[in-house]
Amino acid sequence: MYMANKKVKSKDTLKEVSKKENKNNSSKEKKVRKENLFSKLSNFINGVKLEFKRIKWPTKKEMIKYSIATIIFIICCSLFFYLIDIILAGLHSLVK
Repeated sequence: MYMANKKVKSKDTLKEVSKKENKNNSSKEKKVRKENLFSKLSNFINGVKLEFKRIKWPTKKEMIKYSIATIIFIICCSLFFYLIDIILAGLHSLVK
């Protein structure tokens, strides 16, 4: 029998040769996987760096403006729900 241009005399040696070839192939596959993993990780990190460069961070003046707008919105919503609660409580007391 011939296997990969190597003369094999018996079944036992055939198994040994195929095991050796499988080990060589698996070690090559592991190297390729590691390289692929490294390149994927490298690409991911480069992408994250690019995204951070695209971020437009707000200035101090903008942050103050946005904070005030948020606080006013929260106060308005709170007043709305407080008034709804008072109206519904009044209606509930009239029904009883």
